[in-house]
Amino acid sequence: MELRQLRVFEAVVTHRTVTGAAVALGLTPSSVSEQVRTLELSLGTDLFERTRPGLTLTPAGERLLPWSHRLLGQAEQARREVAGPRTRLRLGVLEAVAATHAPAVRSQLTDRQPGLDISLRTDAGRDVLLDGVAAGALEAALVLDSPGPLGSLGFPLPPAPLDHLDLHDVPLALVAAPAHPLARATGLTPEHLRGHRLLVDAPGCSYRLAGERLLGHHVRRLRTGAVPVTRACAEQGLGIALLPAFAVQDHLAAATLTRLPLDLPPLRLRLLWRADRCPLPGLRAALAT
Repeated sequence: MELRQLRVFEAVVTHRTVTGAAVALGLTPSSVSEQVRTLELSLGTDLFERTRPGLTLTPAGERLLPWSHRLLGQAEQARREVAGPRTRLRLGVLEAVAATHAPAVRSQLTDRQPGLDISLRTDAGRDVLLDGVAAGALEAALVLDSPGPLGSLGFPLPPAPLDHLDLHDVPLALVAAPAHPLARATGLTPEHLRGHRLLVDAPGCSYRLAGERLLGHHVRRLRTGAVPVTRACAEQGLGIALLPAFAVQDHLAAATLTRLPLDLPPLRLRLLWRADRCPLPGLRAALAT
C-alpha cells in the first residue's frame, strides 16, 4: 500500500469515475485503473463496486477511507515538518506579566508567522531572563522597564549588547483599602506618603523598583510577596500598594480597593534580544505590527 495509491483511491471516491479521477490527477484512465487494482490486490479485497452511475465504495472501501485520510494527512504533516522552514523562538517572559501578556503575544506571533516554533519560559525572574538572552539560551525576553534606555527602571544589565523594542505601556495604580486615611484625599504627591507603609515584593521586583523611582525612599516599606499577596494585604488595610492596573481593576470595580489620586507614568513592556545577533526573520516587524 503506497501513498500514491491512496491518493488515487481518494480521487476515485471524490469523482466516482476513473475518467474524472484521471483528469483531476493529470493521469491516464489506464494508470488510475492500474493503481486501484494494485491497491485492491495488496489488501486482498475489492474497494469499489462497478455500477452504472459510477464507482461506489464496498464495505472494505468504507473502512479504508478514514485510514487513507489520516495516512495522507500525516504524510503531508511530515513533509511540512521536514521540508518547511521552522524557526525556533525561545522566549522568556517575566513572571509578573506571564499570565496576562504571554498568551496574547504568542497568539499574535503565530498568526503572523505560522512557521514559528515558540517555546515559552515563564518561571524565571528578570535577571535569569537577561542572562539567558546574553548567553544565547533564549532568543528574546519580555520584561518591564521604564521609558528611556534599557534598564532605566534600575536593574543591572548583563555584559552583552542588547537591543529592545517597546510593545506597549503597562499602567500602574497606587491602591489602598477604602478605609485607609489616604483614600479620602483629593490629590496626592509622593511627600504625602511619608509615614505610610508601602507593601512591596522582593527587592528586584519591577513594581518595587518603580515605587523606589516614583515614590522615593522616605516611604516605609513592608515586604509582603508577589502581586496577589500584596493586593490582598492592601485590601486588609496593611498599607498602600503600587501594582499594575490590570491586576486591580476587578478589585477597584468591587470597591475592595480604592485608587489613590497620584499621577504615575506607566511602565513599558519590552522585548529584548542580543544586538550582535540577527533577530529571527520578520520577528521585529511581526511584533511591531
